[in-house]
Amino acid sequence: MGMASLNILSPFSMSTCLFNYNNTHYYNANYSLNLDYYNNAKPKSLSNHHHHHHLSLLSTLFTTNKSNPSPKFSPMSSHLSKSGIVTSASSCSWMQDNSMHQIQIASAGNLCSCSALPTKPAQVSSVQDLFEFICSGPLLGKLSLTPERIAESIDKWIAYNSYLCRLFQLNELYVTVPQKARFYHYYIPVFIWCEDQISQHMSEFKDGEDIPPLVIGFSAPQGCGKTTLVFALDYLFQKTGRKSATISIDDFYLTAEGQAKVREANPGNALLELRGNAGSHDLQLSVETMTALSKLNKEGLKMKLPRYDKSAYNGRGDRADPSTWPEVEGPLTVVLFEGWMLGFKPLPMEVVKSVDLQLETVNKNLEAYYDAWDKFIKTWIVIKIKDPSCVYEWRLQAEIAMRENGKPGMSDEEVKDFVSRYLPAYNAYLPTLYSEGPIGSDPEHLLLIEIDEGRNPF
Repeated sequence: MGMASLNILSPFSMSTCLFNYNNTHYYNANYSLNLDYYNNAKPKSLSNHHHHHHLSLLSTLFTTNKSNPSPKFSPMSSHLSKSGIVTSASSCSWMQDNSMHQIQIASAGNLCSCSALPTKPAQVSSVQDLFEFICSGPLLGKLSLTPERIAESIDKWIAYNSYLCRLFQLNELYVTVPQKARFYHYYIPVFIWCEDQISQHMSEFKDGEDIPPLVIGFSAPQGCGKTTLVFALDYLFQKTGRKSATISIDDFYLTAEGQAKVREANPGNALLELRGNAGSHDLQLSVETMTALSKLNKEGLKMKLPRYDKSAYNGRGDRADPSTWPEVEGPLTVVLFEGWMLGFKPLPMEVVKSVDLQLETVNKNLEAYYDAWDKFIKTWIVIKIKDPSCVYEWRLQAEIAMRENGKPGMSDEEVKDFVSRYLPAYNAYLPTLYSEGPIGSDPEHLLLIEIDEGRNPF
């Protein structure tokens, strides 16, 4: 009987693990994964390679808290914002849970406490159950993740889950099914796909050649969870030894002065009155930033990434002071570039005018965006929604949650007005993005993920 000893907390070999956060000690015990189950349920090729094959794994078994057996923490909010703050539990449905209410993440590297940890012992699933749960995920077929490949790397899957639980301050023993699905059916499979894309990218260069970072573009409507996905992926890259950088199209908005000039040049055009649509971005800054990032492939090279302050000028926004911009250091392996309109391409004028006459100027502005953004992206992840009206519902949920938490939030009417400035572009450009992909995209390097109203892939 073949036996391979694998560890759930690290891709590297070690016999036992003990890690600590929030004064809670986590111990691990061995479980066994039997793939004979797949002899009848899976293709012969799998059962032939794994007849009577077991994988010995470490799985979290129990916790003890030496300093406080029933910890209590102050309530904090739980929705990830662009600043790295998790600000509203209600806007992340998969994070909602009676046993672990609210969390806050100050930054990717600094973890804060969660509130109301349950005190009852959890029922620990066997690794076999976990394996079957992973194999039931909706994305595996698209990602060419076979049961055999999952079985061979199950230790890494569990390690990635441990990292994500730590990032989102979830106790591994008490994760809910939605939380488990979010990690094992969404974030981890996408991370593995990204790793495969990085490997392919690196293989195109000869030994000794400087390898530029792979730029992965994330095109997804507002409120669908793309920023949280990118945040999770960035953290996984860090924990697995990759140097990564994140950038958003929001970071390239014009200054307040520049946006005022756009508004004055387009009187009566609601789509260009405020930031958001094509024409409200500093494309020269975009080109300079993306070009510099692509050259950040050696030790010692550093640069600052621009950031935008949406709270400035009573919410109209302005570019953040350069002294506050985060610094990244080479050599970068990957750049995660996200935005609601990444990959949008100009359409025949009669098409956009049939959607909204105000789109005519926006469509013309869009002609310059490929050279500023899309040409730097080699790998694409496009998150597809059923109906753009979901954007309104998601934004409304977020604002209601903010108001319920005693924080300033837009009224229902203000939300409607805010989203109405984006809906024409969604209605005009999403159908082509979904059917054809971004300009110049390669189907081998394009992942289309369809999500439902709950932001879950299906």
